[in-house]
Amino acid sequence: MLRKVDKHSGIPAYIQIENMIKSELLLGHLQKGAQLPTIRELQNIFDVNINTVLKALERLKAEGYIQAEQGVGYFIKKDVDIEQKIIKTIRECVSTLKKDGIDYYTAMLIFEEVWKNG
Repeated sequence: MLRKVDKHSGIPAYIQIENMIKSELLLGHLQKGAQLPTIRELQNIFDVNINTVLKALERLKAEGYIQAEQGVGYFIKKDVDIEQKIIKTIRECVSTLKKDGIDYYTAMLIFEEVWKNG
């Protein structure tokens, strides 16, 4: 779900925007060929400067996730196909972490260490 960026998170707004759009792809909410909202609509959704939106879109374009059609808009260029069983496993893991009182930042630290050493 696209939403306002967190201006107090310490993460640059353009990266937050990029990550939100990638998340929509990963979760299957955006499919190949789908058109993104207009730049002005994205500016309103994210509540940021238009140049911030453009920077995020240019990064996504450079990474091959989207393509621009001049005068028309931005479109999803590729599907990111993640098996539903992987998403189910992650949801179960998150549920367990929350039930055990592990906060998001601690979970991310654990994930990062396991990823590096796994």
